[in-house]
Amino acid sequence: MIAEAGLAALWFAGALAALQLVMAAIGIARDRDDVAAAVRPVAIVQGLLALLAMALLIELFLNSDMSVKLVVENSHSAKPWLYKFAGAWGNHEGSMLLWVTILGLAGGAVAIFERSLPERTLTATLGAQATIALGFYAFLLFSSNPFARLNPAPADGLGLNPLLQDPGLAFHPPTLYTGYVGLSVAFSFAVGALVTRDVGPAFAKAMRPWVLIAWIFLTLGITAGSYWAYYELGWGGWWFWDPVENASLMPWLAATALLHSVTVLATRDGLRAWTIMLAVVAFSMSMIGTFLVRSGILTSVHAFAVDPERGAFILALLAIYIGGALALFAARIGTVRAGTTFDPVSREGGLVANNLLLSVILGIVLIGTLYPIVAASFDVQLSVGPPFFNKAAGPIALLLVAVMAVGPLLRWRRDEAKAVLGRVMLPIGATLLAAIALLFVWPGVLPWAGLSLAAGLAVASVAPLWKRNLKRTPLFTYGMVIAHLGIAVSLAGIASDSAFTQETLVAVRAGEPARVGPYTVTLDGISPVIGENWSALEARLTATRGTNASILRPQRRFFANPPTSTNESAILTVLDGQLYTVLGQPDGQGRWQLRLWWKPFVTLIWFGGVLIALGGMLSLLGRVRRERRAAMRVEWA
Repeated sequence: MIAEAGLAALWFAGALAALQLVMAAIGIARDRDDVAAAVRPVAIVQGLLALLAMALLIELFLNSDMSVKLVVENSHSAKPWLYKFAGAWGNHEGSMLLWVTILGLAGGAVAIFERSLPERTLTATLGAQATIALGFYAFLLFSSNPFARLNPAPADGLGLNPLLQDPGLAFHPPTLYTGYVGLSVAFSFAVGALVTRDVGPAFAKAMRPWVLIAWIFLTLGITAGSYWAYYELGWGGWWFWDPVENASLMPWLAATALLHSVTVLATRDGLRAWTIMLAVVAFSMSMIGTFLVRSGILTSVHAFAVDPERGAFILALLAIYIGGALALFAARIGTVRAGTTFDPVSREGGLVANNLLLSVILGIVLIGTLYPIVAASFDVQLSVGPPFFNKAAGPIALLLVAVMAVGPLLRWRRDEAKAVLGRVMLPIGATLLAAIALLFVWPGVLPWAGLSLAAGLAVASVAPLWKRNLKRTPLFTYGMVIAHLGIAVSLAGIASDSAFTQETLVAVRAGEPARVGPYTVTLDGISPVIGENWSALEARLTATRGTNASILRPQRRFFANPPTSTNESAILTVLDGQLYTVLGQPDGQGRWQLRLWWKPFVTLIWFGGVLIALGGMLSLLGRVRRERRAAMRVEWA
């Protein structure tokens, strides 16, 4: 009965989403405050029902209920409990249910916590959120039922893709989906503001926490996904410009632009129309990502669906949501009053430049991702990979870093070029010193520019704290400093990995050494190993550097359910980089292939990602605290 209860909860949640939409429409169109007031509790109950459905699906996986088709296709009774738990969303239907669960909970959270917006605008916002949810409920119920039964039930399941049997699966998808859903909430706020003609600072202040939440979780999801691909896939890379990787990067780029734009609107009442448009674009990117992963047009370890009909369903939702929003934008743009003006040399001007460069990078990634797919529909096969993206987006990204270094040093509304030059002299000096020093180890043009600018950005990032009382500095200022510093740290890691990585492919017998970077790696032997639901051949490697020796144990694993072999890398992390090792095939003459990488300072990539997310969290906390204090002062007055 668990599956039937889950399906019933899903149907009731979908019905409540429809009711929420109808009530919001009636409340706004007929000025029925009594009907509009009921939208909040309906949104809350809808979210709870979606959560119940997700919890029941997890229970089915934990119980290994082989009468449920989804469990059979994506689980096995011998699988460790963590992968049973995470396996509930390690598939198409379960991941979509997770998406709609977070969507419902987000709508409920807006209904509970949002008190600053006029009730009419909030009602329109919840109506827009219900429209999004209703489409995904329909998608689940009519196209991707996660609770479908099998009769007769098989004795056991087929198992989960071994590449997904990793603790990262329990973390990576929920963080990305939370980011996507945060952008859906921002989209709903934008639609609500357009419907009620209430585009202004109040709407921006209500939307900004959700943009920050989306941005934080997208940052964490991309960072975690990058590291998962790095250590799990065994190819030594952390980003390959895979279309599904790009599908998560594009919403992040749009969210980054939106975050800066909504800050201008909330604090300076500028960029009104641009902020609305960015909210639409950001949600569009999350929908495009959903389409790419679930349409069946891509073959990737990240992709789930192989049914084009499901892709057509999502494409139809994309057309309805985004087409409707753009039509509403076109109809209402004349009513959006122009915000305050500012000089080009100002912090607002810097943020506009930031937005434009982010938009250009987003356009490059979007075109590079979709062009091969469109070409394939005309029987033209082509590949767009790292060379294109690195050459097209790399220089613009470096220009963006330069703008990022200068922007926080500008004053709001208007600034003087001479005064700005004085403030940026120290970051410029750091950039020049790094550039000169790197000439002695010439890493290549782009890495040289990246490392030099990373040094300048690191110095510029802490500049907003100069000559300030650190105890009285707002928490969100610290958040900005740490986030920008995280960008500098990640950029340094990316440039170092690109410039200084060393790779060796060797075939060795037991006792024979191989050299890579500062390490000598010796194969001590190969032995069999048995895991919970796999067997493996494990190499014992001794890595020596000077007088220090470390043991690494890369494996070739074999899974019975489903029958699959995988490479499990072994990584030695030290202060100045990582030694990355992969065990290959035997050559039939007593030798084993080893792939060895020395990757200097590569860990800075993910450390920087964590700093970026931490900065976002501090900014979110600081903004929420300030808004609450302001609201309390109004109440006391």
